[in-house]
Amino acid sequence: MGLNLVRVALPATMALAGLVLIVIGGDVALGTGIVLLGSALLVVMANAMMRLSLQSEREREEEQRRRDEGRWDD
Repeated sequence: MGLNLVRVALPATMALAGLVLIVIGGDVALGTGIVLLGSALLVVMANAMMRLSLQSEREREEEQRRRDEGRWDD
């Protein structure tokens, strides 16, 4: 539940707030909206990189376990 808030709800809320500010207009609101959209994208990308890293680590552990058991992948 907590990770879904960080992975989905946080960037979605940031992006929505950014879009609202862009629509409202004005120099400050437009700049803030663009920053919020960029920040939401960075949060999504950071989460994706963490998930890929953890998946890769699990695959390496599985491969090492197989080697320790004497099974080699060709």
